[in-house]
Amino acid sequence: MTLSSGRHHDVVEIVNIAPLHGAGAIIGPSCVAAANLATAEINSGTGILGREVCITTIDGGGPPQRVYDEVSALLATGMVHAVTGIPMPENRSGIMRAAAGRAPCLFGVGHDGLAAEEPGVFMIGEHPGIQTMVAVDWLYREFGARRWAVVANDYLWSRRIAPALREILAPRHTVVAEYFVPLGAADFGVVLDDPRLDTADGVILLLLGADAARFNRAFTAAGRADRQFRTGPTIDENVLLAGGPDANRNIYVPSGMIPDRRSAEDRDLLDRYLRLHHGFAPAFSRFANGVYHSLHALRTAVDAAGSFETARIHGALADRAVLEGPSGAFTFRGDQVVRPTFVARAAGVDFETLTVV
Repeated sequence: MTLSSGRHHDVVEIVNIAPLHGAGAIIGPSCVAAANLATAEINSGTGILGREVCITTIDGGGPPQRVYDEVSALLATGMVHAVTGIPMPENRSGIMRAAAGRAPCLFGVGHDGLAAEEPGVFMIGEHPGIQTMVAVDWLYREFGARRWAVVANDYLWSRRIAPALREILAPRHTVVAEYFVPLGAADFGVVLDDPRLDTADGVILLLLGADAARFNRAFTAAGRADRQFRTGPTIDENVLLAGGPDANRNIYVPSGMIPDRRSAEDRDLLDRYLRLHHGFAPAFSRFANGVYHSLHALRTAVDAAGSFETARIHGALADRAVLEGPSGAFTFRGDQVVRPTFVARAAGVDFETLTVV
C-alpha cells in the first residue's frame, strides 16, 4: 500500500494497523471504524500540532515479514509521522524494529512482556497476563475458583504467554491442563473430552477471534457453560457476537477498555460512533476502543511534546506522567497507559460491567 500522492504536504500521516484477515480478522472492521471516529474528532478540533490528520490502514494480520516490509517501506518515504492500531502479537516486534524510534508507535493493546521495550513505543491497552490475573483473582474471591485449564491456539504468542501465565497465577491458582489447538480449529473434542478438564473450575482462553467463538459454542453444547467459568485476554464483543448469546454464559472479562454503558461519557462515545457510521457499524469492542484511544493519546502526547520526535515525547512524559487532552486525561506508567479495571460479565452478545477492581 502507498500513501496518497494527492494529499497536501502539510498533513499528519498516520499508519494505522488492523488485522484484516487471518485468525484476528474478526476485530479488524471495528478497529478501522473506531480509527475513523478518532480521526474525525481530532480533525474537528485543531488536528495534531495544528495540522489535519490522514490515516492509511494496513493489514496487521498478515505474515510477519510482509507486515514488517510494508511498514518499513512506508516509513522510508519520510512522510509517516506515527504508527497506531492493533497488529497481531507476532507482528508487533517487527513493527517496533521497523519504527526504531523514527516515529512513535501507539498500540491499542498492553505490553505482554514478550518483546523488549523499544523507544517511542507506547501501549494504550491492557497487559494480557495482568488482566487475566485480575480476572481469576476476582473469580476466586467471588466463587472460590482456583483450578484452571488453558486453551490456546498453537502459535508463537500463545506458546510464550502460557508459561508466563503459569508463573503469574502461582501459588494461589493451579493450571491443571494446557491444550494447544491449530489456528482455524473447528473440532475441540480433544479438549472437551479430556477428564482433566472436569477437574478445572474454569478455562482461560488464549484463542483468537473466530476460534474463540467456535470453542464457546462447542463448550456450551458439551454442557459445561453452566458449571465452569471462562475468561481470557482475547475475548471481546466480536467473539460474543460470533458465538451467539447461548454460547456466552459464565464468561467474565476484566478490562479498562470495555465501554461501560452506566457511564455517561461512554454512552456519549457510543452514540458518536453510531452517528458517524449512520447506525451501521461493527460492535465498538474493547479492542476498537484501544485503537480509538491510541489515536487520541498520540494527539495528546505529541501536543504536549510539541513534536513527533520520540525523545521529546519521552521527555514530556518524564516531566508529566498525566497528560490532559481534549478527549480526557492519559496517565502513563513508563510506556503503558494506566486505566481503572472493571470486571464485566457476558450478557447475551454484549458485556455488563459489574464492579471496579
